[in-house]
This record gives sequence, C-alpha cells and structure tokens, in this order.
Amino acid sequence: MLALILFIYFVSFADKPQTDTPALSERALEQRAKWNIEIDALDYPVSTVYLDSLRRLGVQIHHTSRWFNGATCEMSESQVTQVQTLSFVTEVQLTRDNSSPIYGAVKRSAIPGGSRSSRLSGGRSWTDEQLDLFNLRPLHDAGFEGQGILMAICDGAFYKANTMSCFRHEQELGHFDFTDDADDFYGSSGAHGMECLSTISGIQDDFYGAATRANYYLMRSEEMPSESPKEMDNLVAALEKADSLGVNVFSVSLGYAYFDNDAWTVRQEDLDGKTYRCSRAATIAARKGMLVCVAAGNDGNKEWHTISVPADADSILTVGAVDTDSVIGAFSSFGPSADGRIKPEVCAVGAQTTLINPNGTIVTSNGTSYATPLIAGLAASLWSALPDENSMQIRERILQSSNRYRNPDMQQYGYGIPDAWKAYTMALGVQNTEHSVQNTDTRKILHGDQILIVRFGHIYNLAGQRVQ
Repeated sequence: MLALILFIYFVSFADKPQTDTPALSERALEQRAKWNIEIDALDYPVSTVYLDSLRRLGVQIHHTSRWFNGATCEMSESQVTQVQTLSFVTEVQLTRDNSSPIYGAVKRSAIPGGSRSSRLSGGRSWTDEQLDLFNLRPLHDAGFEGQGILMAICDGAFYKANTMSCFRHEQELGHFDFTDDADDFYGSSGAHGMECLSTISGIQDDFYGAATRANYYLMRSEEMPSESPKEMDNLVAALEKADSLGVNVFSVSLGYAYFDNDAWTVRQEDLDGKTYRCSRAATIAARKGMLVCVAAGNDGNKEWHTISVPADADSILTVGAVDTDSVIGAFSSFGPSADGRIKPEVCAVGAQTTLINPNGTIVTSNGTSYATPLIAGLAASLWSALPDENSMQIRERILQSSNRYRNPDMQQYGYGIPDAWKAYTMALGVQNTEHSVQNTDTRKILHGDQILIVRFGHIYNLAGQRVQ
C-alpha cells in the first residue's frame, strides 16, 4: 500500500476580523510609539475561527501569516478540494510538492555560499582590514558596539552556536525553527548561520565581531532537503516573528532563484520587490521599523548573474561582496532590480571574509552571505550610538556615508562601502548646533579650525582617528 502523499500549500483568507490585541510584544509596541508607526490591520493575527475550521478537516498548519492573511498548510489532494470550497478561502497555492522525483535533491542556490573556508595563519586582529574597511573601529572605541539593539539572524543551520566559546550566550534571547527539518536546531545540518553569527558577535583571540554587545534571536527558515517556495514563506514567518518581538536589525543570508521544480524558477523580470511574498515581507518589515539586511547572492559569474529574492525588496539594504582592497568579488550578484532600483545598495568584505568555523578556528570564506552580517553589525553599532533615530534614518546614514553615494554604480557596488564613523559624525552635525549631543558622555569641541569629538575621555577627529 502506497503511503499518503502530503503537499504544502499557502491558503489565503478572504478577510481578517480585527481582535482587541495586536500580535506585538511590549517592546514592539513601545518602539512603534517611539517612532510614530501606526498599528494597522497587518499587526493583528489571522482568524482563529478560520484556522480551527481547517484543523477540523485534518489540515496541519505549519505557520500563519498576519501580513498576507493566510496559513502555510500540509494537506492531501482530497483535503485541498475540501478547503477550496470554504467560503473564507480565496486561494490555495502549492508551495512544496513532496511527490517530486527530485525532492531531496542537492540544494542549488538558496544559501549564497562561495568558496570553502581556508585556515588563516595566526588569524587577523579585529582592528585589521575587515572592520576598518568601513571604519567601524572608532565607533567601537567610543563605546558603541550594538548595546540596546536587538538583532535577528535568519539562516539554515546554526551548528554548535549554543556551545561555542566565542559567543556570549546570554545575548541569545531565544531561537525559532520555521522549517520541517527534524534535526535539532543546533544539530549537524550545517554551520552557515553560525559562521554568519560569528562575524557579528564572535570574540576569540584577535577576532572581534561587528556588534558584539547586541542581543539577538536565531531563526531558521531554510530547509536542508529541498528547495521550494515554501522556504520563502518560512522566511515570511521569521520576519513577522522578528517584528512581533521588536527586533531592530534583521540579517538574512538566503536567496532564491532556482527550485527543485523548474516550474517555480524565479523570473528576472519579476525581481521588482512586489512579486514574491518574502520580498514584499522584507519591505513591510522595513516600514514597520526594522532594518533588513539581505545578501545580494553569489551568481555574478554564473548564468543567472543577477540578484535573487528577497534581495529585490524595497527599503532594505541588499549587500554585495568586496575584498579588503574594495574590489568587487566576481561572484557578487548584479543589479539593478527589475524596476530599476539600485541593487545592491552597499558592500562589505565578502571575498575572503574572516569568520569562526564550528571547530573554533579563525578562517576565511567567500560569499555575500558573510558581507551581509557585517553590514547588519555595522548598523547595530551605529544605531546604538544614535538610539533616537528610526530604521530609515539609520539606513540613510549608512547610504550617505558610502564612498559612491554621489555617483552610485547600478550593477555591483551600489552606493559602495559605508563609513561607520562618518555616518555617526554626520548625524551629530545634522542633529546638534550646540556642543552637547544625544549622549551626555559625548561632546564636540572646536580646536583651532578643526571639529573634534570627545567620547569617554578620548578625542577623535572627524575621520575617526584617535587624537588623544
């Protein structure tokens, strides 16, 4: 007797009765109030009445989407027929076909990988090229390392992230698995997410991450056995969860172009930020107050060539990869978006990025995957220095500080490489006409005809160089 084959669908609902309570944490509500972001229909959960109706038919609900008013469901074909007749259902869309003969095939492009890691001789100091490329050291020296900022790192696997000594584990506030994989969250399915995390939070020997004092959640949306649109809905669920928790910076080193079933292949003309749910979700998250950082992809020297989904989203930071000499990596995917927006927006070290592998060894590896958490870490450190600014202001600071801001490249560099200290000092100049600034431990002084920044007893010039 053949086993019953189940499929995964996204079921869309006709309406969403508004409840009394939005699906937002106290932190999220406080931030919405702080930045004058209105609570709207997207903030309320889907109807429990509708979900209960599906369950009575034997449908297994994997997760729901308040932003797209629907649910990701596991059903047989006969159950699909029943669900389609329900008065509150407007669409039933297949997102994973477990019967496909290539289900379980080797994944092709979801995680922008790059070359295999290689051992470094002696490692690198955190004061060296990787963070200095975007001038982050003076911001760290001034005491801004992401404290008070909440991050989410979304990926496919976080092998040993809960035990490695390079992390301060009290900074991990929790983890969420939106996949169907049976592996333990920190199990052996891969270390890509853990390696990305190391570039943000890792401290080991001479290695130092980009935002080592930020708290974070880990989120798993990428499924190891297959490549299907269902994973994009997993990412939507992760973004919605991060929003509900009041996450400030969301870093995702995932991208979608090809799938196990060629019928689902992304069309380049649809890379407009409006076609695919996960791209639309990234834009919604940005407009709800989150700074979303997405890997551009590693197809620059392949047939696909262009960015992937959700790197095409609007109002986010799509990240390309350069080396420590500011030269673009050949693999870094090309823009612009299908509707002509600059993509990627910014670049960081993704060609021979220094990171920590599961063995606790400092190594290098290639990929826009690794450039992305570096930009996310920069954003967290900058935001900790400018806590009263909102996500769009922080994003604009990063863009305006970038070395190609006045003459952006539409294909691979975008606005170029940000300058963290420049972004900070530009904000001080814009926001303050007096000597005092937001933080009482920081002030500006005029020395001759030169403006200097005094922070915790140290003096810096506007280039971020420590004067005293």
